[in-house]
Amino acid sequence: MDACLSSEQQPRPLEEAPSPPDDETLHTDGTSRCPGDSNEIEASLRSLQKFVPTNYASYTQENYRFVGKKIVIQESIESYGAVVWPGAIALCQYLEEHTEELNLRGAKILEIGAGPGLVSIVASILGAQVMATDLPDVLGNLQYNLLKNTLNCTTYLPEVKELVWGEGLEQSFPKSTLYYDYVLASDVVYHHYFLDKLLATMVYLCQPGTVLLWANKFRFSTDYEFLDKFKQVFDTTLLAESQESSIKLFKGILKWD
Repeated sequence: MDACLSSEQQPRPLEEAPSPPDDETLHTDGTSRCPGDSNEIEASLRSLQKFVPTNYASYTQENYRFVGKKIVIQESIESYGAVVWPGAIALCQYLEEHTEELNLRGAKILEIGAGPGLVSIVASILGAQVMATDLPDVLGNLQYNLLKNTLNCTTYLPEVKELVWGEGLEQSFPKSTLYYDYVLASDVVYHHYFLDKLLATMVYLCQPGTVLLWANKFRFSTDYEFLDKFKQVFDTTLLAESQESSIKLFKGILKWD
């Protein structure tokens, strides 16, 4: 892994996120919100309210703490896309610790495989304009968590959009009109059959100047095979890793001919 680092650069260690105090409440009184254009707010609200939540048999409420706020996430173990995975926590830590360096305030961000939405929520709280994407069956739970944790307490309301890897990209995300400063992804790589489509989607969404931040817990040989393919198309830097938990965080800049 040292091969993807410069000689003077060393990856930062990843730590577990601290637990919030039980009696702290989420800030939703509007004191930290900069309203912006009312039409944009209404459009974002329509985006966040158009998906019907999947009727899972059981949900849990999990608490996380980032940017000095308690974030409440509705999760269900009945779907991979309704659970916060370790890579998401690692990516949230990095965003929080490097907000000024990344210049996140006002940045345009798309998250691939947003799941229950923790990363998109943290990016929104940090001032970014966020588009959270995932498969149709998890978008209802995603929008619920985004509304619960960002309405009236972020500068920009995050938006929700369906994204099936490798399908209908030009129709849904036309390159002529869309540009993202950052593409975020966490624990999207595991033992499934869509890794080639995932990589093609990552490549498609990145334009000159786009930075891709990808955090992943490495579990299987297929994860490392994907990393090898990722390095073929992205200039890759290992930003942080945890030897104990096998979580790695990479920055990718698309190679251009």
